[in-house]
Amino acid sequence: MGKHYSQLALDERLKLAKWRDAKVSMREIAIRLGRPPCTLYRELRRNRFTDVELPELNGYYGMNAQSMYAIRHKSRGHAPNNLIQPAKRYYALSVTKESYADFGPTLAAEMLAGHHGLTVSREPLRKWTVEDDLWLSRKQRRLLHKPRLRPTISGCPQVENSPPTAAQAKPRVVKAGVSRGN
Repeated sequence: MGKHYSQLALDERLKLAKWRDAKVSMREIAIRLGRPPCTLYRELRRNRFTDVELPELNGYYGMNAQSMYAIRHKSRGHAPNNLIQPAKRYYALSVTKESYADFGPTLAAEMLAGHHGLTVSREPLRKWTVEDDLWLSRKQRRLLHKPRLRPTISGCPQVENSPPTAAQAKPRVVKAGVSRGN
């Protein structure tokens, strides 16, 4: 896998602004910062300062770029709006273990909503029940099932769902009770 992309830090933005003012080439700046040139071009395009009244001040400023970045990413470090509290998770799992252990996540979520007033989507409930080994997906359940071998006339064991051999096949019967030739 490739290297994880990270935003430019304040010191990198300040260096970029200083070197741009000194007329250093973008290729050289990219080598010095250890960043691809396209990242630096994107940074310059996104965080360029423009002023209609004083056009001579237009350009890239490191501190201004950092504040524009902070405004764009103001939710960084905050909990997401759809965060499910651990107490709600614990309660949902305890009720599911007690009352709905043999239910699938979809039906268990419906029962929690209908009988207990706890609204949890089926996907988080599925994830929680898999993590706590309360529920297995269809694919995992299929791996646990071992087909029963049945005895055969020819001596070779047959798997339960496999088609019968010629020796096991029954002749077809017509309505009048006469057997067709085999």
